[in-house]
Amino acid sequence: MHSAPKGYSSSNEPVAVQQNNTSSPADEQIPQTKRILGIIPNFRAVSANQVLPPQSAKEKFITASEDSFDYSALLLPAALAGYSMATKATPEFHQGAAGYGRYFWHTYADQSIENYAVEFIVPALTHEDIRYYTLGKGGFFKRTGYAFSRVVITRSDAGTATFNSGEVIGAGAAAGISNLYYPASERTFGNTAQKWGINVGVDAATFVFKEFWPDINHALFRTKD
Repeated sequence: MHSAPKGYSSSNEPVAVQQNNTSSPADEQIPQTKRILGIIPNFRAVSANQVLPPQSAKEKFITASEDSFDYSALLLPAALAGYSMATKATPEFHQGAAGYGRYFWHTYADQSIENYAVEFIVPALTHEDIRYYTLGKGGFFKRTGYAFSRVVITRSDAGTATFNSGEVIGAGAAAGISNLYYPASERTFGNTAQKWGINVGVDAATFVFKEFWPDINHALFRTKD
């Protein structure tokens, strides 16, 4: 009786051939965490080399909602409201507790509207993947350039590279919508364009931080054997 050839079973069905491919520590990718520093949501970040199924419109809505109504979503508006009041960015809001409240809810509304426009409404219409896929390898400048480029390049639901309409158009739409609830003096083309640029710039900086967060987290909080 002849033995079956290597790589085949006796029933002539192909079977996997075990190969001794051991990866070096340098090739191992550090995974993302669900939160940064245990507080800031990191729900959209995907670890390098991770393959995920397409997102449904419902999943995009849930992600936008998580980013908008998570307890940590109050932190950035609270800080920006304080800065804006200190610099009297919108004099019509006045000062004191009432003034701070006006600055806060306007800033919170800005953030929430942008989240839904960038992460749900536009991507659902254009079939874009709203997740940030970490590059996870290469030098600092390569990874930084990649992260910045994600504001204009993203993945489609089909997994191909596409223009990031959600970020560019969504952030612009959010800046335009904000004119509905700001004082008339703020509803200028210059202010709207500035808000648009700030929205995109903040998201670009966030992508850079998400890119390097696994490395930072590993360096600061890794446990020793």
